[in-house]
Amino acid sequence: MSHPFEEILTTAAPEVAALARQARTLIQDVMPNVVEVVWPTQRMAGFGVGPKKMSEQFCYIGPFKKHINLGFYYGADLPDPQNLLEGTGQTLRHVKISRLEQLANPALRDLVEAAAKHLPKLQK
Repeated sequence: MSHPFEEILTTAAPEVAALARQARTLIQDVMPNVVEVVWPTQRMAGFGVGPKKMSEQFCYIGPFKKHINLGFYYGADLPDPQNLLEGTGQTLRHVKISRLEQLANPALRDLVEAAAKHLPKLQK
């Protein structure tokens, strides 16, 4: 049986699946004990301290045709000096990632670290 995370990648192009896996590795590196929750029908995986999207998670990965979104539930509150975040909602923001090199950007890691510490419940 495949890992639940792989279920959201079954229809993704190989390069998009590679981006999603690498983003997942980044999140796990920042927060080794992160709880991963996969929603196959939404083609999304969330990460945090429990299954509740807006109260127990800080980010998510969603694969698309040519990129992934690395999203942040409270992204509007995050420091983003390189202006990586996109979105106009009240709280949600995301980074569109279409190349592996983007995942090596230290500013992206900074966003993940800041998001992981955003809520008191999510403190390491």
